[in-house]
Amino acid sequence: MAIKDGWEGRYFEDFTVGDVYRCRYGRTLTETDNTWFTLLTHNSNQIHFNNDYGERTDFGRCLINSTLTLALVVGMTVTDVSENGFALGYDEVRMPSPLFAGDTLYADTEVLELRESNSRPGQGIVRVKHRGFNQDGTLVMELARNIMVWKRAAAPQLHQFPGAEPTKA
Repeated sequence: MAIKDGWEGRYFEDFTVGDVYRCRYGRTLTETDNTWFTLLTHNSNQIHFNNDYGERTDFGRCLINSTLTLALVVGMTVTDVSENGFALGYDEVRMPSPLFAGDTLYADTEVLELRESNSRPGQGIVRVKHRGFNQDGTLVMELARNIMVWKRAAAPQLHQFPGAEPTKA
């Protein structure tokens, strides 16, 4: 039996300015997702959980909590951009269109800039733009993000399967 290593994410040297990575799946949001996230985060704006109130707004119904949308867009992009790093900051967050329960969220990432880290020689900084779209292709969120990403040779070893020996490349 041959054991094959799984995807380990991109390292700093794998990024190229202008590349676009599309998340391989969509995520349909439910009213339950929205209510639980809103209550968990103590967001008291009724636009997220009171249908009677939501029906009386310009939107005609409750909105998906924008911080849930942000969390999902970022989470959906981890496999492609930050599995071997950590966030340094988020900038320019915009929500040009609403997202509603029943909508499906898709995400992509464009690489904007790359630079070596001045303080960490084994890492580099990747600046990206994440975008979230609904099922109709309407842009519902975009943001810029800076990520500190390991260079392959300096990265911690990822072989974490219990009792397994690392495979040789």
